[in-house]
Amino acid sequence: MEKILQKQWEEKDKKLYKVVIFKDFEEAFSFMIRVAFLAEKHNHHPKWTNEWNKVEIWLSTHDAGNIVTEKDRSLAMEIDKLLGVE
Repeated sequence: MEKILQKQWEEKDKKLYKVVIFKDFEEAFSFMIRVAFLAEKHNHHPKWTNEWNKVEIWLSTHDAGNIVTEKDRSLAMEIDKLLGVE
């Protein structure tokens, strides 16, 4: 996947937030499909949006009162691995 811009995860409004800009829609959507499989594996599903080549992701744990928990941090690390961030 060719990323044009990738910001680090930041915690805001009791959620982990990340934005990634890809080369085009196909790259962005391909990334979202891969994240969807990760989310199912972790049984933890993000709030996200996609507009053309831009994907925004918000992670929080609903069962814990919509705050950031280890579940969110774990999924964020797995998403970063998909993006080549170690």
